[in-house]
Amino acid sequence: MASGTKGVARQEERQIRPVPFLHTTSRQTPAAEAEPGGTAGDAETATLPNWIWRRYRSRDNRKGRHTIVISQQSAANNGVSHPHATDTFRATLPGLWRMASMFPVFDVSYDVAIIFTLGSVIWVINGFFAWLPVQWPSTEFDGEATAGTGITAFVGATIFELGSVLLMLEAVNEKRTDCFGWALEEAIEDQYHLLRPDPKGCAHHHSVRHGLLSTGESEAGKEDRTWEWWPTWYELKTHYFREIGFLASLSQFIGASVFWISGFTALPSINSHLSIPASNGALGFTACGALGFANSSDAAAYASDLSTFIGSLAFLIGSAIQWYESLDKYPVRLVDET
Repeated sequence: MASGTKGVARQEERQIRPVPFLHTTSRQTPAAEAEPGGTAGDAETATLPNWIWRRYRSRDNRKGRHTIVISQQSAANNGVSHPHATDTFRATLPGLWRMASMFPVFDVSYDVAIIFTLGSVIWVINGFFAWLPVQWPSTEFDGEATAGTGITAFVGATIFELGSVLLMLEAVNEKRTDCFGWALEEAIEDQYHLLRPDPKGCAHHHSVRHGLLSTGESEAGKEDRTWEWWPTWYELKTHYFREIGFLASLSQFIGASVFWISGFTALPSINSHLSIPASNGALGFTACGALGFANSSDAAAYASDLSTFIGSLAFLIGSAIQWYESLDKYPVRLVDET
């Protein structure tokens, strides 16, 4: 397989470090400089050309994703078949089908997405209980504004707390070394070449299919992987405190913990006994909490209830996108450069 000199993608090798004292969050390097992919001893694996680029992002690394950038013209000139670009309709449909047909429960990134989606559904229900009686008083039933909102708030906040714990586990079990995740194979007696995902050559913990907390088996091209519940103090100082993904997950966990406390106090038997200063400490969603200070006003109370519903719906949309993302392990971006 020739590396190809026509239509070489003018993609610069670059790194992005938005915060100077933290690790690089994104980098793009020629795939030819990464591991070729494919299992060890695979004679059919071809040399990677210089018009395929590997794009690393810290978030993709935590999610076990392997993004590549391909020069579309160079691929055509060199007879290389490749998957459709991720942002096309033809690639989106299989992604939606994966959401309905794949259930990789041993993938912590999938579990995080599913749990946050479930929690968001509970909060949308909570938003209905809070907003509908104000919008249409005739729909209100006994206990809707107290038991209905209180119980769903507690359940939803508890689910978010569980999701945040898994998010922390995802962050501390990221892949430390590079994992290309693609292979270029000869096909049909050298008539063309096929660029394909290479799950067997992937060293991310997401590829383990026999247990969420298990140790990965030693396979060709893989390192032994041991699940970590929490990094050592040395790892925290030298790596994780400089890793933006870990810091973001830690912030999410702290916020979810505070949110869970407010959800706990929303239970009817507790909320009815709170003093005014104590009830004002539960901010929840920002808009809902801010408007809660003026709940003596009917307009502010209505806006607060509505913001709870809108915020929950927005969180549900984001969680569904995260669900889609957790199953899309091999994103493809095509560029037209000559």
